[in-house]
Amino acid sequence: MFFKLATKKITTFADRLAAAKAQGFAAESVAGGYLVTRKGCAAIVKEVADGQAEITEQGILSGKQVARLMHGGYQMFFLTADGHQHPALAEHLTAVHTFNEDLTEALGATSLYNTSLGTTCSGHVYDRVEDRDHVVPKRPWE
Repeated sequence: MFFKLATKKITTFADRLAAAKAQGFAAESVAGGYLVTRKGCAAIVKEVADGQAEITEQGILSGKQVARLMHGGYQMFFLTADGHQHPALAEHLTAVHTFNEDLTEALGATSLYNTSLGTTCSGHVYDRVEDRDHVVPKRPWE
């Protein structure tokens, strides 16, 4: 009896985006990759080596921008690239976490243990630590 070895199918970045669209995500081309959205959440996805997809930014959709989750020490909030802040509510955090897990699975990307435990922040901006991160939010009292 002869057995034929199955050939590996090479998945391209376009295949991964098509799989995400089949899962209910919308994708449009923007500078630096693709803006992938679903139910008010958004992420910037770009192609890396061998057709792999990498999620570079994630958060909620604020206009045409991705508002990233930041930790202020006293409260979590979403910060846009132009400096606008939105407080992060519990339903926002749950939605972003679910969005990230679903998008990671749809793109066939690696799911890491620490990100599967809960929502992770892209930056930490505390009042006591000046210039710790390069992104400093506008403070309402200034």
